[in-house]
Amino acid sequence: MPTFHALANPARFLKLARPLTPALLVAGWLLLAVGCWAGLTQTPPDYLQGESVRILYIHVPAAWLGMGGWSGLAISSIAFLVWRHPLSHLAARAIALPGAVFAAVCLVTGSIWGRPTWGTWWQWDGRLTSMLLLFFVYCGYMALARADAERGGDGRIPALYGIAGTALLPIIRYSVIWWNTLHQGPSIGLTRSSIAGSILWPLGFTMAGFTLIFAAIVLMRMRTAIARTKAEARMRRMARV
Repeated sequence: MPTFHALANPARFLKLARPLTPALLVAGWLLLAVGCWAGLTQTPPDYLQGESVRILYIHVPAAWLGMGGWSGLAISSIAFLVWRHPLSHLAARAIALPGAVFAAVCLVTGSIWGRPTWGTWWQWDGRLTSMLLLFFVYCGYMALARADAERGGDGRIPALYGIAGTALLPIIRYSVIWWNTLHQGPSIGLTRSSIAGSILWPLGFTMAGFTLIFAAIVLMRMRTAIARTKAEARMRRMARV
C-alpha cells in the first residue's frame, strides 16, 4: 500500500491515477444513473412536498460535495504547508473548481426546491446565505491561486486562505440550529433520519455516484496540471538550447 509520502512523487501518483480515473468515472455514472432512475420512478411523492421532494437526490449530494470539497481543499493546503508537497498544492487547486460548481448546483436546486415549498425562490436565511458565501470563497480562492501562480508565488498565501475558509463549514452545518430560518432542520444523521425510508434509499446511490465523479474530476485536473508543468519545463529547456 503506497504511503502518503510515496504518492507525493508525481510518477507514482500518475501510475495510480491513470487507471483509477476512468474506473471512478464509470462507477460514478452507473451509481448516479441507478439513483436517478430509482428516485424518479421507484419512490412515492412526499405527503407534504409532493413530487418536488425528488430534487433532494441532486440537492443533498451537491451540498455535501460543496462542503466536502472545501474540506479536501483545506486538508491539501495543510499538507502543503507542513510537508511542502507540490502535489498537495495541485490537489487544492484541482478541487476548487468542481467544489464551486457543486456549491452552485446546491444553491440553484435549493432555489428550485424552495419555490413550491416556501413560496419564494430565495430567502436570506442562515443556511442559504452561508452556502452562497462558500461559493464566493471558492471563487476567491481560484482568483488568488491564479494570481499567486502568475506572479511566481510559492503557494503559501492560497494555502492559508484555504485553511481560513474552513470557518464557514460549521456555520453552514449548524445554521439551521443556531437561527430560526425557513430551511428545514437537520433531517439526515448518522443514526437516524426524519425522511421516510421509502423516499430516502435512492439518495445513497446518487451520493456515492456524485462523490466518485467528483474524485475522478479532481484526478483528471491534477493529471492535466502535471502534464502542463512537464510541457512548460520541456519548452524552457528547448528555449535554452
